[in-house]
Amino acid sequence: MTEVCPASLASNRWQLRTYEERALQTLMQKLGVSSTLSRLLVMRGHDLASATPFLKPSLRHHLPDPYVLKDMERAVMRLAQAIQHKEKILIWGDYDVDGATSSALLCRFLKALDVSAALYIPDRIKEGYGPNAAGIEKFKAKGYQVMITVDCGTTSFEALTAAEGMDVIILDHHAPEAKLPPAYAIVNPNRLDERPEITQTLGHLAAVGVTFLFVVGVNRALREAGFYTTTKEPDLLALLDLVALGTVCDVMPLTGLNRIFVTQGLKIMAKRRNVGLRVLGDQAGLQEMPTPYHLGFMIGPRINAGGRVGEAFLGARLLSTENVSEATQIAQALDQYNQERKILESDALAQALIQANPAEPALVVDHECWHEGIIGIVAGRLKEKHHKPTAVIAWNDHGIGKGSARSIPGFDFGKCIHKAHHLGYLLGGGGHAMAAGFSLTREQLPHFTTFLKEEVTRAQEGTHTTPLLLCDGYLDLSALTPALLQEIEGLAPFGMGNPAPRFIFSDVMVQSYRLIQDQHIRCRLSQGNGMTVEGIGFRLKGTPLGDALMEGNRRPLHLLASPKLDRWGGKTTLTLTIEDASFAPLTLPRTG
Repeated sequence: MTEVCPASLASNRWQLRTYEERALQTLMQKLGVSSTLSRLLVMRGHDLASATPFLKPSLRHHLPDPYVLKDMERAVMRLAQAIQHKEKILIWGDYDVDGATSSALLCRFLKALDVSAALYIPDRIKEGYGPNAAGIEKFKAKGYQVMITVDCGTTSFEALTAAEGMDVIILDHHAPEAKLPPAYAIVNPNRLDERPEITQTLGHLAAVGVTFLFVVGVNRALREAGFYTTTKEPDLLALLDLVALGTVCDVMPLTGLNRIFVTQGLKIMAKRRNVGLRVLGDQAGLQEMPTPYHLGFMIGPRINAGGRVGEAFLGARLLSTENVSEATQIAQALDQYNQERKILESDALAQALIQANPAEPALVVDHECWHEGIIGIVAGRLKEKHHKPTAVIAWNDHGIGKGSARSIPGFDFGKCIHKAHHLGYLLGGGGHAMAAGFSLTREQLPHFTTFLKEEVTRAQEGTHTTPLLLCDGYLDLSALTPALLQEIEGLAPFGMGNPAPRFIFSDVMVQSYRLIQDQHIRCRLSQGNGMTVEGIGFRLKGTPLGDALMEGNRRPLHLLASPKLDRWGGKTTLTLTIEDASFAPLTLPRTG
């Protein structure tokens, strides 16, 4: 790849993606697509075999047999037995969006079978992450025979020891340790004893994706057992809106099966059949075909707010209910909690920015007054600003710190947390490559901080630490036709692992700008031929890039931006999402 900008206003490097002309021509001829779409496909590594399923993602043709996962058949048969024998079933979920969607998916599936199940979401502050012995003992005393943990359980050794007498099924995706907790079945594509090809193809699933495969398996087992001769078989495709929501909000890569889940799930969500999602979407102002952006920035934060600063069970209950009145009350409560979350987040972020030392290989900040529920967001904001693995710690009154970590490509924070735990630098923790959680004492903090920085330094040896943005070529503003934008939409949905195409627009002038919510910058752009296009830069106020946009038409910019069609209120407008810019001349002449 060719580097065209070594240091942008946002401190990034730009590289042009390369492609083979022969491969481009092959896709054009065989698939009948334009040169632009063909080039974008080839740049992303697609050939004739992979391009067709990518452009036309089909769940019917690409859904794997659930039994390829270790312990899946054992787990499926146990729940099928519990359903048929009317045993008491407990669903124990996590308090984030992935946990809420996983829990709601199971609840809705069982409800469709006229099977009742208890749902329990622990309080983040009082009980912490995952199963706990005290809660399990209460349900054991009530005669529950089967316990299903979703988006948690893989590292719950002590708590699940207390579950003896219940059959525990774990549905999870978090990085495990070499030893697994006591359970009837542990379904996790990232198990260390899972087949490498399975981890490679399914290890990127969110817990809700694993849960959907589990439900597919249970449904098939019940069908084969003749259960549906007297009971109507549920519509599993109707649950894909929940799968899409959990996948996007857990920031899983939108590749492979995840992309199919999200593509089909967005179509289901647009039908507005889930009462809770419909009410919450209306309250958030969602008035168009939902996209990953709407899920990640409008719907997800509201559901998460209950687990962060409010009542942890609200998200799962909202997504499970069929009662409009109940859904409305919950949505209003979640919206209020979300407003509180924003205030807490803003205060903590301001304090964390003062603490953070950008010269260090990793950032570790802590405070006694931060709310535990917002430290993950703060870690994400710091990571975005400084492009470094980041850990944010909130201390409680007993001197125990709860930490949340966010990473960058090339550093696996989940594995780092497990290693630190085994070395005695943490009380416990877990997660996956890009996000993790942990707990520690004040005495452990300096040891963990030193260890983390050493691990990051070791992982980055011989690598370029300046963030790299891949570019899909040059474009003129005049080339942004509706036809081109519709072709680009063929690569959607965009998100983690499948970024929207970004192009370089040279010598662009900012004609005018205005602030949105005192942090986003919306501006009118031109390129010398009279044509103007609207651009938007998110959270840019106070940054060098934002300052450059707010200078107005003093000097031209080279913009790096992603074009899209905004559909709002029955109108369609073309917008550039501005990701970066440079005043300096690009290092290579424009080649088209």
